[in-house]
This record gives sequence, structure tokens and C-alpha cells, in this order.
Amino acid sequence: MPAAVNSSVVNSTRTVEVKTMETVLRCLPGAMAVLCITPRVHQRCRPVAARLLPLRYNQTFMSSTSQAVTRTPAEVVRMAPVSQAANGICYSVMGEVTTAVADLERMINAVPRTIAAALNRKAYYFVPLTLNMGDDTMIADRYDVQLSDSAVCHRNQTLGDSQCVFISTRLMEDSFAIAFEFFINVGHNFVEQVGVSQEFADLVWKQVDEKARGETSLDAYELRKVATTDGPEAEKAKHEYLLAAFADAIAVYTLSLYLDVDYQDLRERDYPLLAPNALAERLRKINDLFPANPGFEFAVYHRRRQQ
Repeated sequence: MPAAVNSSVVNSTRTVEVKTMETVLRCLPGAMAVLCITPRVHQRCRPVAARLLPLRYNQTFMSSTSQAVTRTPAEVVRMAPVSQAANGICYSVMGEVTTAVADLERMINAVPRTIAAALNRKAYYFVPLTLNMGDDTMIADRYDVQLSDSAVCHRNQTLGDSQCVFISTRLMEDSFAIAFEFFINVGHNFVEQVGVSQEFADLVWKQVDEKARGETSLDAYELRKVATTDGPEAEKAKHEYLLAAFADAIAVYTLSLYLDVDYQDLRERDYPLLAPNALAERLRKINDLFPANPGFEFAVYHRRRQQ
């Protein structure tokens, strides 16, 4: 895996290999990695792809006699010190989070500086559980099975002049799930600030005209269907579709910079996954627009599945 961006870290190389029919992201000698694509169905945590994983009711940090302490987002912001990664992203860790801080730092530093620069009003809080309590959001200081039914992947909160994103790390204790939830938020937060690149929009709409199969999220898939009609909502849907496709591509690209990805893990039940060649084109364009930070590298290789 790539290390945090600083002068004392050995560089890692991340490559993305897209096969015509199948792709599998695996580690290669010399700390290189390749991305592969094989279809498989999974459940969603939110309206962008996320891997099918059972919720882990982990008892390691649970007390049988007392419930976890819950706090409001404002209380967490006052209590938890905020750090700034090498790329400028602000983040904090609060409570019994089992993911190593060093791993979280590497994950955050995978975001290219050109993307991170637009997130200067954001702070990402990695917490055990973010809870949806009706109209209120609460944060649990550790995993508690009694609170699991109220847990959500993330919540956005505006506090003062800052926007805070609280990400649950104990809802699905898996590096892929936590990382993708973070990168999905980064992609959407970035697009909310800057919109969509015209170069990327032109590429994606060309793929639509060429009837490229599938999409990168359910949102993009549904919006694309409306955008390609002659109805009164087509133009608005086209704009929203391009925004969604841009955010999705940023999420997949940054995820592939951080860890090994199997493209099958991005598939959902409700729509066909974007064709491998079309995805490769989008990821190359994202890499052109937002080059990887020092210590991270991106490349695309094509290979046919062996018969």
C-alpha cells in the first residue's frame, strides 16, 4: 500500500489494469498493484457503490454493563483535536477506532493535492459509530450492538463556517469499506465545490452517444436514462448525471491509489456496471486532471482474459 506523503516514506506504485472481460486488483513484486474487473453483486451503504460485507457486531470493545457514551457532533468537534495531512486535508480520530492511525493517514494522503485544495472548509472525523437519532445526529465513542440499528455510514454537519463529515469506522470493519466511504465523500464534496470538468463531461457524453454499457452508480444510471430522453427534465438530468459520474470516477481513482481494488466489488444489484474500457477512459482522464501525489502512481493496462 502507498505510504503517507512525506520525505521519509518509500514510494509505492499503483497501477490499474483493465481486462476486456475481467479484472482483478492484485499485488505484484516491487509494491506494484493492478486493478481488475470481474462482476459481482453487492449491497450498498449509500447511493454509490460499496462492497457487500456483513455488519460486524464486534464485541472486542463492548462492555456488557454499560452502553457507549454518545455525544453531539458539536461536542466531538470541541473534544477531538484536528490534524492536517500533507495534502492539506483536515481530519480527526475520536473514540475506539480500530483502524490504525497510520493507515488512515496514508488513506487521506492518497487524495491528490489538486483535489484536496478544494476541501479547505471540510474536516473528516473518523469515529466508531455515527448515529441517526431521528432529527439528531449523535456520535458513539465505541462500538455498541445496542446502537447498531441506528448507525449510518456517514453524516454531514455544518458547524460555524466549517463542514464536518463524520464517518463510521466500526459499522463495517473493513479497510475497503472505510476507504471507499471516505473517497466517495471526497468525490462528492469536491464536485459540490467546483462542478464538473468540461473535458471529463465531453468524454462521458461521447461514451453515452456511443451507448457504452452500464454506469458507475445507481444515481448516474438513473439520471443517464432521463438525460437521454426528449422530456422536459432531460437537460437538468444531463447536468446532474455528469456531476454524479465525475464524483464516482474521482472516488474510484483515489481508492485505487490507496489500496488494491477488485472492480467486481463496485457492482450493485440495481444496475449494470460500466464497461471496463469506458471506466478505463474515465480514470485516465481523472488522472490527467488530478495527477497523483508524490509516492503514488497510476497507470492503466489492458489484458484479455486467458481462455
